[in-house]
Amino acid sequence: MDHAESNPVALLAGWGNLPIVVANAIKRSGRPVVCAAVKDHADPVLEEICNETIWVGLGQLGRVKHHFLKHRASQATMAGKIHKVRLFDRGAMWKHRPDWFCIRTFAPQMIWGSGDRKDDTLLMAIVRGFARQGITFLPATDFAPELLVKFGMIAGAEPRGKLLRDIEFGWKMAKELGRLDIGQSVAVKNQAVLALEAIEGTDACIERAGKLCKAGGFTIVKVAKPQQDMRFDVPTIGVGTLQTMVDAGASTLVIEAEKTILLDEPAVLEFAKRHRLTILAMKEDCLADLATSTEAA
Repeated sequence: MDHAESNPVALLAGWGNLPIVVANAIKRSGRPVVCAAVKDHADPVLEEICNETIWVGLGQLGRVKHHFLKHRASQATMAGKIHKVRLFDRGAMWKHRPDWFCIRTFAPQMIWGSGDRKDDTLLMAIVRGFARQGITFLPATDFAPELLVKFGMIAGAEPRGKLLRDIEFGWKMAKELGRLDIGQSVAVKNQAVLALEAIEGTDACIERAGKLCKAGGFTIVKVAKPQQDMRFDVPTIGVGTLQTMVDAGASTLVIEAEKTILLDEPAVLEFAKRHRLTILAMKEDCLADLATSTEAA
């Protein structure tokens, strides 16, 4: 076994079930897990799964680095959402108290004001900062490849007519949104955009669409960015996403095959069947076929 593959894997854990799934997958592979769990985000159950766990604030990147180096973890992965909107709370700088390593990592954003705060910009800064310390971030799906959804119908009837046109329209809108690194999800109906995802996240985007479209029956399209780095910010769905859709009145979910993480597939299938939701995993190169089907319909 390669020396790096015998050492612990470092996990930077945010909100949601994904960090738990990834931690369990790493443990099943026979490697220990060294976890830095973000306060007010990560699930406490990680302490039971991981070999060593510390709790850190959003500004404590230096503490994360020291924890990983202390346990000789040269490979790391990120899993789980970070609620970036909290960085805009009143007094956020004081509350999160960034350490020196964090300040150096985000100097263009925090000191000089010369850098933007897009997701890719901030996450890539973390990746590069840790790489300089000898810690390489890898995609979470390298440790749990089975999480990536496969192409095809996942639930419900095959879409036709107006729904096909909405899917094609929504896909193009979502890809453009991702290209600009604003968000990954759009809500559409009758080839009109109801809501776009930005800093608030997918669930809030769906909820806003529901408030604007009281009749319901709209479509959610969630895709990877054209420039998607699989090490971070990979689109993820689970039962929670579907529950938000049901509450808001959405009826169809379109995701990108092989670039979207599907959590707890059996539960997703059961929930979708019970609530008569349509879920489709598409590929970029299938849009031409979809357009042909749309014209025929």
